[in-house]
Amino acid sequence: MKIFVLIPALNEAGNIARVISDIPRHLQTQVVVIDNGSADATPQTARNAGAIVLHEPVRGYGRACLRGMAYLMQLPPAQQPDVVVFIDGDYSDYPAEMPLLLQPIMLQQADMAVGSRVLGVRQKGALTPQQRFGNWLATRILRLLYGAVYTDLGPFRAIRWQTLQNLNMQDRNFGWTVEMQLKAAKAGVKAVEVPVSYRPRTWGKSKVSGTVKGTFMAGYIILRTLFKHR
Repeated sequence: MKIFVLIPALNEAGNIARVISDIPRHLQTQVVVIDNGSADATPQTARNAGAIVLHEPVRGYGRACLRGMAYLMQLPPAQQPDVVVFIDGDYSDYPAEMPLLLQPIMLQQADMAVGSRVLGVRQKGALTPQQRFGNWLATRILRLLYGAVYTDLGPFRAIRWQTLQNLNMQDRNFGWTVEMQLKAAKAGVKAVEVPVSYRPRTWGKSKVSGTVKGTFMAGYIILRTLFKHR
């Protein structure tokens, strides 16, 4: 099974090498870091750690993810992945837990697996109160509107490449994760949640929860996305 790991990254020079190095080597993954306009040494640090580095200068989480997908689509068919894993570059997720996400897909029990920080073990302060409330609200709306039962919109996830292409992802910002989950529900994709661990970032500031503006904008975009596709 060919596995590509896509890592959107913005100013993560202090974290990105640890994310890459902690990905289990036995999975034989290809790691692609999408630099989203960093002002620090994120691209060179990722390259030194063995990743392919792409550049998406227009900032936006979804833009970076779409740039990664565009790269995969231009590969010869024989070189394209079977499964794509998304993980953030801030080292809050545990890359070593990647096999847990891949297991339901490898066993043909699911086509998409979303890592749930709510169901997993979280270190103190890893999820802020506003993040917990936002997750609670968004997942309940997701269930009400689309019948999709989730506890989290976490960025750590795995999905079959063909399934991902079929979803026709469009969001350019923080609505990316919820768009994937609601479109999967509408398409009848077999999806599961997998408990994953989560820790506070040890370097740099979060682009979402690190500021009041970032938290508000992310929440607004997620809610807008939920109702946009109804």
